[in-house]
This record gives sequence, structure tokens and C-alpha cells, in this order.
Amino acid sequence: MELLNKLVVILGPTAVGKTKLAVHLAKELNGEIISADSRQVYRKMDIGTGKDLADFTIDDQVIQHHLIDIKDPGDEYDVFEFQQDFLAAYDTLIKNDKIPILCGGTGMYLQAALQPELMLKVPHNKKLREELYALNQLELNDMLKKMKSNVHNQTDLNDRERTIRAIEIEKYKQVSQKELNPIKQYVIFGIQIDRSILRHQIKLRLDSRLNEGMIDEVAQLIADGISIEKLTYYGLEYKFIALYLNKEISYTQMYDDLLQAIRRFAKKQMTWYRRMEKMGYVINWIEAEIPLEKKLNIIKQKLNEKL
Repeated sequence: MELLNKLVVILGPTAVGKTKLAVHLAKELNGEIISADSRQVYRKMDIGTGKDLADFTIDDQVIQHHLIDIKDPGDEYDVFEFQQDFLAAYDTLIKNDKIPILCGGTGMYLQAALQPELMLKVPHNKKLREELYALNQLELNDMLKKMKSNVHNQTDLNDRERTIRAIEIEKYKQVSQKELNPIKQYVIFGIQIDRSILRHQIKLRLDSRLNEGMIDEVAQLIADGISIEKLTYYGLEYKFIALYLNKEISYTQMYDDLLQAIRRFAKKQMTWYRRMEKMGYVINWIEAEIPLEKKLNIIKQKLNEKL
């Protein structure tokens, strides 16, 4: 199968088995994995981010992965950095005659890897910021909506600093040269699952991670100097367990709130993928419940059709 210079993408909501499928596909295609997960970039955050590192070994063969464990907890990492790191990893794999397989659930990262234009590194504009700080939140929101018709991230309309940053980015785009993304050929596969089954799987996985020591993992991060505020920023498991360890909520509330938050997160992921489809991205959906071997055959058949 001649796939060089092509990118294979495997996406889907949390807890549907993306990593396992991607690793087995990489073994069959002589490929390597590029992670598209905004939290798996951090070291020492293994259980809570679901790295499932054991899945990268099949029959004593280790499948190489990229963009996992590349930053220390507490470090800043954004979608622009991801896009640059992704392109560097992609180029390395192509030069080494390996098939790049992009796997993950962070919609913003997936889209950054595939969108026609590269993102711009937007510097802070002191003069503009002084003008924006003089406006109230409603005025800032109106300005952003006029500049950007579709504001997908509601946080940009609720958080003053993020609203100002979003306006700053849109202003910069108006006067900057666009650079095209070198990624031209890719095939996207999505793992979909019945909502009730996904809700059950999310609960099972949460129980498993708690039994594996996820609370101890968060406690160690706090002991290492990572603030409660930073852990709250990382969201989901790190947010609610940090609040529990800080005695702000009970174990029962932590568990219930976390379970509901993960389920809402999975729903948001699917919403993002559906929006990508409306934008023109073709996602070949595969049912999560079918056997692994059948999934692999479906993917290989579709890849042959695309050649």
C-alpha cells in the first residue's frame, strides 16, 4: 500500500479506543503515531490524560509516538505550538519513510493540523490593548462578533482577557500574510458510538483510573509545586480531584461532577467533529462496537480506494 506523503487521521470522543486502533494500524502500515491531545503533551500526567502507554507495545514491538510527554506540568502550550510541533513530526516521519497517523480527540488541534492555512504567531499589541481595556465586556463582545461571525468558543465572550486576546488575533489577521499548510493529502476516520454505551464506558474508565491511582497522581503534582489554579485550568480529572484534595468538595461530589463533566466533554467533541464536516472535512465514520480486525480492514480498504 503506497501511502507516503499521506496523513491518516483517527479521531473520536473520549473512551472509544482511538489509541488502540491507531497503534495496531501503525503496526500494519509501518507507521508512527502523532498525538493530537492537548493534555498528553505533559509529563507526569499519565492516568488523568489517558495516555494508555501500554497500548503502544504489540507483541513486544514498540510503536513510536510523538507529541506525548514533551512538556513539564505547569508549562504553557497552545494550539500554535502544537501546529508547529505536528508539522515537524510529520516531516520527520515522511523523511524516514514512515506513515504518519494523527490520533486524538482535541478538535482544535486536529483542525489546526488539517486546515488550509497555517496559524499566525500573534504578538501582544500594547497600544491596542490599552484601547480595549477601556471598553466594557459587552462592547468587547460586539467588536469580536463583528470581526468574527462565528465565535465557537463561548469562553471568548465570557472571559475579559480571552476576549481581548481574540480581538488582538483578529486584528493581526487583517494585516498579515497568510501561509498555506503543506499538508494536502489526508484521510480522516472517526470512531462513533451509541450515546448510552459511551456514557457507560466513560463511567467504567473513570472507575478504572481511580483504582489505578489517579488521585495519587494529582496529589504528586501538587506536591511537586503545581498550583490548584493550574490544575483547575487543565480541567476534568485534574480540576475536580484538585478541588477534592484541597477539601473544597467531597469525594462523592468530586466523582459525580467529574463523571458528568467527562460526559459533557464527549458530547462537545462530537459537536466539534460535526462542525468540521460542515466545513468540508470528510470523516469516514466507523462503529466503535465492531471488532478491531474489522475496523482495520475497513480503514485499509478505504485507504486503497483513496490511492
